[in-house]
Amino acid sequence: MNKDSYPANVEISYNDFLNCKWKDILSNIPDWQGYLSLWRAFSSGSRQATEEGESVRAKILWLFADICSMALSPKSLNEPFKPFMEMEGRRSVIPDDLLDADIEFLADIVEFVDDNWLKARIADLVWLKSSPRNVKFAQLAIDSYRSISLDTETWIRGGCECWKRALSLARMLKAGAGDRLTEMEAAIFDAFLAATSADGFLGVWLADLLETYGLGRDKGSSIAQKLEFLAQSFDGMGDLHRAREYFSASAEWFKRNGDESKAASMIVALSEGWVKEAVFQCSSENPSHMLAATFYENAIQTYRTIPRSERAAYRVDERIIELRSHLNDSGEKSLAEMGVISTPGIDLTQLIENSREAVRGKPLVEALKAFVNLHTGAKVDQLRKDALKRMRQFPLQSFFSSTMVMSPDGRVIAKKSGMGLDIESTSDDEANIYPEMIRDYGILVNIVVRGDIWPALEVLLLEHRLREADFIGLAGQSPIVPKGRERLFGKALFSGFDRDFVSVLHLLIPQIEHMVRIHLKQAGAKTSNLDKDGIENENGLSTLMDMPEAKQVFGEDLAFELKALFCDAFGPNLRNALAHGLLEEDDCYSEFAIYAWWLGLRLIFNTWWNAAAQKDANPGAMEDNVP
Repeated sequence: MNKDSYPANVEISYNDFLNCKWKDILSNIPDWQGYLSLWRAFSSGSRQATEEGESVRAKILWLFADICSMALSPKSLNEPFKPFMEMEGRRSVIPDDLLDADIEFLADIVEFVDDNWLKARIADLVWLKSSPRNVKFAQLAIDSYRSISLDTETWIRGGCECWKRALSLARMLKAGAGDRLTEMEAAIFDAFLAATSADGFLGVWLADLLETYGLGRDKGSSIAQKLEFLAQSFDGMGDLHRAREYFSASAEWFKRNGDESKAASMIVALSEGWVKEAVFQCSSENPSHMLAATFYENAIQTYRTIPRSERAAYRVDERIIELRSHLNDSGEKSLAEMGVISTPGIDLTQLIENSREAVRGKPLVEALKAFVNLHTGAKVDQLRKDALKRMRQFPLQSFFSSTMVMSPDGRVIAKKSGMGLDIESTSDDEANIYPEMIRDYGILVNIVVRGDIWPALEVLLLEHRLREADFIGLAGQSPIVPKGRERLFGKALFSGFDRDFVSVLHLLIPQIEHMVRIHLKQAGAKTSNLDKDGIENENGLSTLMDMPEAKQVFGEDLAFELKALFCDAFGPNLRNALAHGLLEEDDCYSEFAIYAWWLGLRLIFNTWWNAAAQKDANPGAMEDNVP
């Protein structure tokens, strides 16, 4: 709470509340946006009161602003309120910031507040923070929340969270809620039946609300039929996006009601909606075969969800074959649509000079030490923070689902789904954050290779001569290299120093995978699996890096780099591309390939150096024996 705007010792009471003119502030709100509007209005009113020297009024209005600023998270019973904003170690107000005196004041005034939004928030916080709890405040919160209108505009401005919170509280109170849960079920169902196509997604939202809280089960057939009616209405209007959402919801309700045949017909309609989108993209004035391919794939995947028992009636298998032909055609044509977008270049002049100076004129071991530590490696926390910052600054970039990666033959091999516009849930949306982190990591790798690694390598090649035996000797003394793999690692590292990166990747990548497997086994991880015939197979690198032990053994930062470089479809995917014969010669000389070699050298050199230092040896004195 902002206590800089009034003296810390200011006390407030019920009488002060009566005189704080809070109703006048709310009556002047020009653009109603739920709690966001309340927060802005009370904040402005408090600042004005502070300027006028009314410290008591300022404190009350700041308190109201603070409690309205909290983001409601109905999924959590114990922490339903989260800070509206978190940035660089700072955050906005949460319930634990409120003082006992604040809660006592709110408890005194809540029954005299006649704005449902403010009253619900006050009662909820008093219920949450009071000890012992008084059930009347939870009941008051439920009644205030459920008084909020069930219409589209109110729903998207916070009404959704308010109704979910009311339902959660009622379920938690059980008998203590009286008939409130039944009454809310009836109100939601009535609003659902009254929904029309003019209400947009409201019908789907209300049906989902009923399903989420286990309500409306005795009305499943009516709900499914109403959803089907609205789906067909939108389909007839050409609003394919809304039609798909309603067909999908209708299918779920029919399935829940035990009508598998009708559910299958809804899935067919949903699939054909994707086909209509694809046909439109192919035939428009500015065709996009890339989008069409995505839509055809969605249609195929949707058709596959139809149970085997219902497929014959709708010719599902034959239709999938037809759509696959269209998908392949659009995939091939989409490659021609990928143009090059040019942006202003980054000046790496100073970075290049600094990297050269870091290794120039130094003894061999010191030069190698400087070379492998030109860059500290990726920092997962920073990558995640930067990705979140960008997603919050530009939420529309992440609103729609988007195809992220296509193979050279036009196949989609990685996707990122849309996250919606709920900014508060962004920090928990790992499925969307991770691809953004990989994207930033790729940019970082390009800069590091061009600005640090390659310029410094040129200096090393000019000033020092290293042989394959030198690198084998280094690998043999590095504790991270598994026993018996010294020569293979050494050959890989020498190939990079000799700038033969084709050999680097073919030698290094399998050894990296073996190294990861060995160290995970030593940590007690199970690195193999049994198939249905009882045959034990070793897990691949992708599976190994997804194991929780990977972060424990290699640390979060290195584990991220190993996964991002070698076995993630959002990244260069070097291991899988090599294993499946997808790497062409030019790919072996990419920035990612060079960085992979440097990372391998960095791992082996630094673990050798650290091990030598722990033995109280002077690593620099080993110049005659190692490189």
